[in-house]
Amino acid sequence: MEAVLAKYENQINVFSEFLEDLPDTDEPVWVLGECYNAKTEKTELLSDVHSRLWFTYRKKFSPIGGTGPSSDAGWGCMLRCGQMILAQALVCSQLGRAWRWRAEGEQPEEYQRILHCFLDRKDSCYSIHQMAQMGVGEGKSVGEWYGPNTVAQVLKKLALFDDWNSLAVYVSMDNTVVIEDIKKQCRQASRESRLRPRPCGREEPFTSGETPEQACSHTHGNRVTTCPHSPSLSDWRPLLLVIPLRMGINHINPVYIQALKECFKMPQSCGVLGGKPNLAYYFIGFVGEELIYLDPHTTQSAVEAEAGSGLDDQSYHCLRSPRRMKISNLDPSVALGFFCKSEDDFDSWCNLVQQEIQMKRNLRMFELVENHPSHWPPFFPPTKPEVQTTGAELIESTDKLFESEEEFEILNV
Repeated sequence: MEAVLAKYENQINVFSEFLEDLPDTDEPVWVLGECYNAKTEKTELLSDVHSRLWFTYRKKFSPIGGTGPSSDAGWGCMLRCGQMILAQALVCSQLGRAWRWRAEGEQPEEYQRILHCFLDRKDSCYSIHQMAQMGVGEGKSVGEWYGPNTVAQVLKKLALFDDWNSLAVYVSMDNTVVIEDIKKQCRQASRESRLRPRPCGREEPFTSGETPEQACSHTHGNRVTTCPHSPSLSDWRPLLLVIPLRMGINHINPVYIQALKECFKMPQSCGVLGGKPNLAYYFIGFVGEELIYLDPHTTQSAVEAEAGSGLDDQSYHCLRSPRRMKISNLDPSVALGFFCKSEDDFDSWCNLVQQEIQMKRNLRMFELVENHPSHWPPFFPPTKPEVQTTGAELIESTDKLFESEEEFEILNV
């Protein structure tokens, strides 16, 4: 009965209420790089919003760490927003940005696998259990509130254990995105590909210094041929780029508002983590001077996945009205998210940043540089630790040399 009531509560506000809630305006509505006319494309707009995976507070899951909390109500909202921005990247990677969820009918296998990654159980790679325990390594106790920067660091570490998606999570430091470092990380061969049998017939794993191209190369006299099925030198791991920023001191500086809007217009937009003090939201777009967001502050019962049966996913999609807030009310501490599936996609994003943010704005939200700064420590792409756990005993991130939670460089005003 409780599950039925929860599903009903999620669907109380039907489509028509959302349409009435939208402002009667000719201004475009932007949602994660897609533009809609609120008057003529309402159905398409709704379908897009409802297709985003919505993670909220949950209760009655197994205690975190065996003896910890069995609900994240009151403290897990930023973790849930982190799950949403990561899930959006995985959906784009596995299903594409144009994919849409349907309440009725069978869902793709990739969708089911993505959703299982976020179930509230200790063996799901992006569960609240894994995120809370990984946060211990970032100086956060289980049950403590997180900021956007800490969540980004947690996601970066957890992604190392996800061989299926092989997602590269890059978190910028010091308000600076380094193109050289990102390409170095995304071109790094995944652990899974190094253990896969070679197309040319060799079954043993690649050696530590051997690339797939070298492994599948054969010499015929003076001519070297490469297995046509081996990965190319330009192989690219899908990228989730997270840029933690502080756009002001106590309130967002108005000079950054237009640049923030431009981020939502980019095809690579994966949303923004932010909100108000101790209230985290997942922002997915804007209309006029208002941001559109998904709100995790609804407590639902944990969903149990039964073997051999499909997962009831109704509670993972917000069928209520997506909420809006004035951009001027946004807390200045945010984390921008972008997803680049290919190297060309990333190069396109770099061009957009240079044209729409760096060249047109007097004050830059962040810096985009070609080469690794000489005064920084050397960059080494993160690798999966040789342990069988994602718990708090993992080594500390070298990013702490630059910043701890919320200690961002204040942008010039």
